[in-house]
Amino acid sequence: MNLLAAFPDDPGLGWIALGLVGQALFTGRFVVQWLASEWARRSVIPQAFWYLSVAGGVILFIYACARRDPVFMLGQGAGLFVYARNIHLLRRAPGPAHHPAGKGAAAD
Repeated sequence: MNLLAAFPDDPGLGWIALGLVGQALFTGRFVVQWLASEWARRSVIPQAFWYLSVAGGVILFIYACARRDPVFMLGQGAGLFVYARNIHLLRRAPGPAHHPAGKGAAAD
């Protein structure tokens, strides 16, 4: 089964809108990390960073498939494993990084 056959050759406005939503989520993770670090006055990576990474990464991966771009697919697909692993580690670990308010651990 050819996964790429499910997507049109020329993605329309809907696909472009989906790609922009994915990019906004993906960019939002940096804004969240920056604001959390400014507030803490030290470098932190809040939980929201990883959840936005997964959400944006999944949407951008789907968009990359629609664009039939193997470089983009590989980049987003590989990143999803890293983001999912970090969420798994956060859920297993007790302490401040697991706090539901989203306070993260220092990124030393």
